[in-house]
Amino acid sequence: MNSNVETRDLLMQNKIPAVTIFFWIIKIMATTVGETGADFLIFNVHLGLSLTSLLAGIVLALFLWIQLRNRKYTPWIYWITVVLVSIFGTLITDNLVDNFGVPLTVITAIFLIALIATFVIWYACEKTLSILTVNTHRRELFYWTAILLTFALGTAAGDLVAEGLHLGYAVSALVFGGLIAVVGLLYYFLKSGTTLWFWIAYILTRPFGASFGDWLSQETAKGGLGLGTVGTSGLFLVVILALVIYLTVSKKDDSSAVSINAAT
Repeated sequence: MNSNVETRDLLMQNKIPAVTIFFWIIKIMATTVGETGADFLIFNVHLGLSLTSLLAGIVLALFLWIQLRNRKYTPWIYWITVVLVSIFGTLITDNLVDNFGVPLTVITAIFLIALIATFVIWYACEKTLSILTVNTHRRELFYWTAILLTFALGTAAGDLVAEGLHLGYAVSALVFGGLIAVVGLLYYFLKSGTTLWFWIAYILTRPFGASFGDWLSQETAKGGLGLGTVGTSGLFLVVILALVIYLTVSKKDDSSAVSINAAT
C-alpha cells in the first residue's frame, strides 16, 4: 500500500502557482481581506468572534480538503483557500488576544517558534522547502501548515507594531513594506537563496497587508482612511476575482511547466 501511495504522490503536479507579480498582488490583497473580512463578519454581520472563528474554520477545512484532493494547481481552489487561511489565521490571533488575554509579544514569539519548527521538520523530512516541488501530499501539508502560521504570526506582528508600539497603521505598513523592498533588493543583487528570500517575503507580506487593510478600513480617528471593512473587502475581492479569472484562462502562473531542477 505504501508503494502505491508514493507512486500516486509522484504523479501529482506541483500544486502551488508560479511566483509572478500576480502571485504577490493576489497574496497581499488576500492578506488584507483576511484582516478586513474577519472584522466585517465579527462587527458588521454581528456574528461575534467565537462564531465567526467556528464558521471560518469549517469552511476552511472544506476547501483544504478540496485543495488536497485536487491533483493539480487550480487557481480558484488555491486562492479561495489562501483567502480563508488568511481570515482564519487572523481569527486565531484575535481569539488569543481577546478571549484569552495573551499579550501580542508572547503570541508573536509563539508563532515565530512554531513556524521555524515547521520549516525545520519540513526540511528534515523533504530536504527542501521549495514551493516548486509541492507535489506530494506530505509536502502540501507542510506547505499549508507554514502558510497558516505565517498569517497568524503576521497578524500578531502587525498589531504589535501598529497598536502595541503605537506607530499607527500607515507607519506600520511603511515599515513592513520597506522590509519587503529590502528583501527584494537582496534577492536581486545576491542572485541566490531563492527559497529563503521567498519565505521571508511571504511572512512580511502578512503584517504589511494587515496594516494596509487597517489603514484603509479604520476610522480616521483611529488613524485610518475610513473606507470601512465592507468597501475595502469588496474592492479587493473584486480585484482578486478578476486576476484569478485571468490566470485561469491564460495559465500564466501554472508552475507545472517549471523545471523541477530549479527547486534546488
